[in-house]
Amino acid sequence: MNNYLTSNIFRKVLASLSGLFLVTFLIGHLLGNLQLFIPGVEGQTQFNKYAFFMTTNPVVKLLSIITYSAIFLHIFITLYLVIQSKRARPVQYAVSNGKDNSSWSSRNMSVLGTVLLFFLIVHLKSFWYEMHFGEMPYQYLSDGTKIKDLHLITTSAFQNPFYTFFYVFCMVALSLHLKHGVESAIQTVGLKIPSYEKFFKYGAMLVAFSIPAVFASIPIYLYVSSL
Repeated sequence: MNNYLTSNIFRKVLASLSGLFLVTFLIGHLLGNLQLFIPGVEGQTQFNKYAFFMTTNPVVKLLSIITYSAIFLHIFITLYLVIQSKRARPVQYAVSNGKDNSSWSSRNMSVLGTVLLFFLIVHLKSFWYEMHFGEMPYQYLSDGTKIKDLHLITTSAFQNPFYTFFYVFCMVALSLHLKHGVESAIQTVGLKIPSYEKFFKYGAMLVAFSIPAVFASIPIYLYVSSL
């Protein structure tokens, strides 16, 4: 048992489970962000109320701690596994047909992961940090309640074409990362069984392309709306 807990197999299982958990977080985060498609004051109010709820509700705070822990765990373990893999094979084989048997994303997961880590830092600085520690504008509701106007911060950020392009580019990287990552995670945790193989394969493809595509559509919509 102790040998298993210190093995790379166990680390791969942890990386897979943390990755799959983060997929569920992405879905929940995306559903909340869909409110940015609501135009006018109604959309502003609804999104700001949602942001207020997400930053004050104790259950959500607990889920946030679990999510941050999963992110750090996923980054740490996958980075460790990449380093271990390179140490185990410091010299590339003279002849290899790996490109014939694997996708570009599977061969460049570390590159995609680095892009996404950079995106995460920028994204948290732009929105999460501003929401908690920055000087935020406020929206006054009809009953006089004052809440932080994250909607204004978000829409203003995506009026910048360079930031919008950066966001969309990173969603492409996320799609490629999910494409290989979800399929690999399903296999690692033992869910890839013959009778359900096609179901999980197409499910992984749906996750890999639909989630980033809808995320990318939000800044594009906000940018075009600002023109």
